[in-house]
Amino acid sequence: MPQRALAVVVLAGLVVAVGAWWRWPASATPLDCPEGQVSLDDAGVARCGPGAPLPAGQALTVGQLLDLNAVSADELALLPGVGPELARALVGERQRLGGFTSWEQVDAVSGVGPARLETLRRACSLRPH
Repeated sequence: MPQRALAVVVLAGLVVAVGAWWRWPASATPLDCPEGQVSLDDAGVARCGPGAPLPAGQALTVGQLLDLNAVSADELALLPGVGPELARALVGERQRLGGFTSWEQVDAVSGVGPARLETLRRACSLRPH
């Protein structure tokens, strides 16, 4: 039994050492592109530069913010706490205003509130159009 216990300790030490060395998943963002510069190439691979815009879910996955002045209601509805009804209200108000120019305008949309506003601020930017 002592040999078995020693083997378990050695194996556990190796697992910890390899895990610390490898650090998977990496802490660096998958793509380090300027905001709004991630796109899909012809093969459907996300890259920095021109190409088809990333769907909202993929953009968030690679650390990019969604453009609240361009994202669809369906994509907005995917954000935690937003849902289809609020997403439609946001897109409707955005169209009425000709685009959001401040977070105060976003906050004024019925149903936003402090928690949802914070979610939107963390996931979106207000790019001029």
